[in-house]
Amino acid sequence: MRSLVRSVKAVSVMVCLCVAGATYAADPAPSFSEMPESFTPRTETFDYVRRDVMIPMRDGVKLKTVILIPKGATRAPILLSRTPYGAVSRYAGRPSKYLAQVLGESDVAEEAVLSGGYIRVVQDIRGKHGSEGDYVMTRPLVGPLNPTNVDHTTDTYDTIDWLVKNIPETNGKVGIYGISYDGFTALMAVIHPHPALKISIPINSMVDGWRGDDWFHNGAFRQSSLNYAYAQEASRDSSHDWWSDDYDEYATWLKAGSAGDMAKLHGLETIGFAQKLMNHPAYDSFWQQQAMDEILAKEPMQVPMMIVHSLWDQEDIYGGIAVYKKLKPRDTDNSKIFLVLGPWYHHQQRLDGSAIGQVKFGADEAQYFRRNILRPVLDHFLKDEAPPLTIAPVTAFETGTNTWHDLPSWPQGSSKTLYLQAGGKLGFHEPVASDPGYEEYVSDPAKPIPFLPRPIHLEGNDRWQSWLVSDQRDVSTRTDVLTFASDVLTQPLKISGEPIANLIASTTGTDGDFVVKLIDVYPDEDGRQPIMGGYELMVSADILRGRYRNDFAKPTAIPAGEKQRYRFALPTANHVFLPGHRLMVQIQSSWFPLYDRNPQSFVENIFFAKPTDYHKATIRVFDSPKNASFVELPVVGSIAQ
Repeated sequence: MRSLVRSVKAVSVMVCLCVAGATYAADPAPSFSEMPESFTPRTETFDYVRRDVMIPMRDGVKLKTVILIPKGATRAPILLSRTPYGAVSRYAGRPSKYLAQVLGESDVAEEAVLSGGYIRVVQDIRGKHGSEGDYVMTRPLVGPLNPTNVDHTTDTYDTIDWLVKNIPETNGKVGIYGISYDGFTALMAVIHPHPALKISIPINSMVDGWRGDDWFHNGAFRQSSLNYAYAQEASRDSSHDWWSDDYDEYATWLKAGSAGDMAKLHGLETIGFAQKLMNHPAYDSFWQQQAMDEILAKEPMQVPMMIVHSLWDQEDIYGGIAVYKKLKPRDTDNSKIFLVLGPWYHHQQRLDGSAIGQVKFGADEAQYFRRNILRPVLDHFLKDEAPPLTIAPVTAFETGTNTWHDLPSWPQGSSKTLYLQAGGKLGFHEPVASDPGYEEYVSDPAKPIPFLPRPIHLEGNDRWQSWLVSDQRDVSTRTDVLTFASDVLTQPLKISGEPIANLIASTTGTDGDFVVKLIDVYPDEDGRQPIMGGYELMVSADILRGRYRNDFAKPTAIPAGEKQRYRFALPTANHVFLPGHRLMVQIQSSWFPLYDRNPQSFVENIFFAKPTDYHKATIRVFDSPKNASFVELPVVGSIAQ
């Protein structure tokens, strides 16, 4: 038996050696590379077809475009987005045989594409990632600020023209949508539009970077704009990351000095847009000629538009409402301009929308938007057999009560005056005479007020997304913050529209910033959510740089010690202050490092302020009958006294 086993093993070994020898003999000759000259992935089992193409523009530049077509699609509409963030890496970079996985939560219209049979197209704008050409931040229209013959309107037109002629599966109807920068390109698309463009949906779109979107708010500079310019323009593929000296961004920016000093520290002298930011601190023609609300107001309304606005948008809280205010009066038959107001932060429409930070809404309101608002609008304007349009001219979520409402127009409130009163009081009756007739605080640029509790480290967490709903108790007791609070409400108080801050104030400096925050103060105890007991929720808040109090385009020094009026709008709100709650107004003169520090002495350009320019200042906010400071609230209904 053993000899038989040995014989079998010997034969087996010989056979294996022969087979191995045959295999080795069949191997190709050794080469330097083991990679094939070209490789085509096997995708027969995929539930979609992907086509990566370079679409030529009228000037010969080709733009990288990813086309995703559900298997079996016929006469399918096209959903287009144009982005600087990478068509492949951000929107269509996840390898999978399932289109659902490829799109994921990065795409707000994912459900429409998957269940509605839409063709999804995402394109790199010129100069970014896979596209050819030169990149210019939010490239202006051809004209004084753009000496070329191309812009986002021409690139969108040429792209749509190519798509409808080269995708046989389409019905020839195109919708464009996008969030933030992609919302800006969706707005640009409606200027001289292609006939195939049937609907534009700008979401949290960048409209006016000086008045209240990404770069400035009423002249106060948003310092993260430098981080953004660095990431966008240091390389075509956005591969350079901003670096920091400290875990705490507050310490990092304070140590650097001025925003201009920080720019120099990071080598932004070669970054074109960073130089434009620093060379145009006022609302001059450079910014005015790019304001999309003003541009669109002069254009014919050819393409229907659904403007989507987030009530707690930490990046672009100004633009959507500005466009709506300019365009809606011309839409007399309610067929072209629609508005959606939702309880979201920037870009939350594509994510879970059941809460922002500690503020919970009871349901996924982002999913509600995607299924009950976005999808019906897309189907109505883009499907061959279009279902009737069922949305109202305005669809608004009411925070406080956490309910959706269909409205005929916006805003709904009428102005009621909420007065700042002596002793930190707040009420709708005029102030009475008191001594001294003002409240005061000392603003020290060496100790600016943090916009979030320190340490401020935003990378890898949601603090940036949720900061507009952060609890303001952290600053309420600071001596450089004025706090005014109403009595406890016995009846609900609803506001719908933009609160307007009206301050009569003086400063011992010759410049200064004013931050005004409208706050909902929760009852002291909350049995179901204890952390919300006494919570101070910002409903609406913004900043004004004092040098622009009279004219955004022409800064002037503040007369030291003299009363001046500071009047500016706060972001739109649709909120109910419930019984048991209180209204609060907070006033301060810094919001750091979100906004750059005002030196509080008038200098030509704050970007280049020197250390010796920064000084303490005593601020007085007046609350006497003859010099009343107040907030105009857009109140719906009557006020219970």
